[in-house]
Amino acid sequence: MVLVVTVDQRGSRRSPALGPELLTSLADVPTLRAFDQTAGDEVQGVLDDPAALGVVVERLLRQDAWHIGIGAGAVEQPLPRTARAGRGPAYVRARTAVTAAKNSPWHLRVVADDAATAEARALETVLWLWAAVLARRTLRGWEVADLVAEGLSYDETATRLGVTPSAVSQRAQAAGIVEARRARELATDLARRLLEREETT
Repeated sequence: MVLVVTVDQRGSRRSPALGPELLTSLADVPTLRAFDQTAGDEVQGVLDDPAALGVVVERLLRQDAWHIGIGAGAVEQPLPRTARAGRGPAYVRARTAVTAAKNSPWHLRVVADDAATAEARALETVLWLWAAVLARRTLRGWEVADLVAEGLSYDETATRLGVTPSAVSQRAQAAGIVEARRARELATDLARRLLEREETT
């Protein structure tokens, strides 16, 4: 069981194509099949590690430029070398999800087998709430968040940025760093439960 992530650029006719930039930003994410441009402004990848989903979603939400569809389930075996060449229920659900995302909160939807609807809805809800936290984050907030994600303490971050530890703490609070970390942890756990549920259906 896997997670197929299909994303479609929003307003692509009025904006520069972001596909190549996105592929570069996702190149280090552990995948079953690496993200690849499918057709037009669409990018697709296959994940089997629930923790990788959080990394992908955060980077997509940070760009604020994508309709995001996540489909859970099986894929036809053997899986081709490229993500775009795959087939199976997870691909169909990712297609359904990205289409629905165009008229959904935060441009994101999760679709699974009918028997796993509750798990998919729980994951989707957490991702929406996480998106709301990230949407309020300013450039200064991201600056702090990125350094903390590298493993720096608030004091070390303050030194790097040339500001006081109090200023870093204030920026971190405004950026929702703690809340976002919890949301990512919960999303990982719910993605794992979703895949486990798909295994039993």
